[in-house]
Amino acid sequence: MQIKKLVCLSSRTGRQLQRYNQGCRQVVGCIPYRIRKTSKSLPIHGTFIEDLEVLLISSQKSPRMMFPKGGWELDEDIELAASRETLEEAGVTGMLGDKLGEWTFKSKSQEKYHEGSMFSLFVTEELEVWPEKDVRQRVWMTVNEAREKCSHSWMKEALEAFVSQFTLGPRTEEEPPASCRLGLCRSDELRLSIGSQSTDEDVVDCYLIS
Repeated sequence: MQIKKLVCLSSRTGRQLQRYNQGCRQVVGCIPYRIRKTSKSLPIHGTFIEDLEVLLISSQKSPRMMFPKGGWELDEDIELAASRETLEEAGVTGMLGDKLGEWTFKSKSQEKYHEGSMFSLFVTEELEVWPEKDVRQRVWMTVNEAREKCSHSWMKEALEAFVSQFTLGPRTEEEPPASCRLGLCRSDELRLSIGSQSTDEDVVDCYLIS
């Protein structure tokens, strides 16, 4: 099944399958990124910080910017959940990298604590149509721009974890970075998984827990 066939499906809704850990709702997301070539760059761990661009999306409720994330559900593993949420909210697919860490944060709207896990995602395809296209904006920006624009402090910490862990060995123009685990998330798994996205985008008070 081709990945583009998934765009006709809607985002998951409801929390019947939502995972919890000692009362904390578990959410997962990605920092989607791509690499560009520039002539004026500062090296970081074998690559250049100015060569990195990350993809942020707007909230459904406001223009505030953030990285794609949503609920991790019982019928999927954490990697599939991260890929699904990124496809639903940002309309991109690619190669999932290492887990950047886990953070505990408090929802402003619900006054409840959540546990968030973030991954890096090397983007290989941007879809023209995706489940939440009509309710979100997506914007590519530099790391420094993302540091300023991202509205959630815990996601900013995830961004710093991404930058500090980023490595890039010798590669051809189309070869993915060494930090990516080979293999795209399978399209049939995404198809079966699509259909639990929730709106818990207002958060305060974050703590890195791993």
